[in-house]
Amino acid sequence: MSGLLSDDMYEHLVYDDFEFFSPAQVEPGLYERTLTLNGVSKAYCMTGWRIGYAVGRKHLIKAMGPCSRNRPPTPTRRAVGLGRCARRTAGFHSEAQRVFKSARDLCVSMLNQAKGLRCPKPEGAFYVYPSCGRGDGAHVAIGKKLESTRTLSPSCWRRGGAVVQRTAFGVGPAFRVSYAVATSQVEEACRRIQRFCGNLT
Repeated sequence: MSGLLSDDMYEHLVYDDFEFFSPAQVEPGLYERTLTLNGVSKAYCMTGWRIGYAVGRKHLIKAMGPCSRNRPPTPTRRAVGLGRCARRTAGFHSEAQRVFKSARDLCVSMLNQAKGLRCPKPEGAFYVYPSCGRGDGAHVAIGKKLESTRTLSPSCWRRGGAVVQRTAFGVGPAFRVSYAVATSQVEEACRRIQRFCGNLT
């Protein structure tokens, strides 16, 4: 029997009317063969701790192998335990959703004002993926062609911004921008991208 791997890392970071459901919730028949992965880096803003966990039936956990079930260092386990307990009782997820949603709306609005970009509004996580398809083949002010997101990323970097090619995630032509930073940084980053796109001719 084949298994189903479900990455639920962003389950608490959803916006608007979007509701999160795991595969086993949608189809109870999948329960026996679903292995769910999760962690604390996203939902509890503990990015640097790099620790996760898996939940599933015994045969699925066993199939992961001993290297996947190593005991994490004591300081890490204690930090994760304290962080999760403190933030769960303080309504942490509701506040995080509010802050990230505000940053998302700002980022989407500003990027949609940039020349040649189309930025859909995501329903979760803290990234946007603006499409630069209409900018492909155009010339930038430094005299080089912007042939694809492969050249957009280094070109944008030279102009004071950092973006990640969406081709790294299997889809293009688009790039990824994270808005998990202070509002002032979101605004400044989007202004720099606007200026960069404004130089395309």
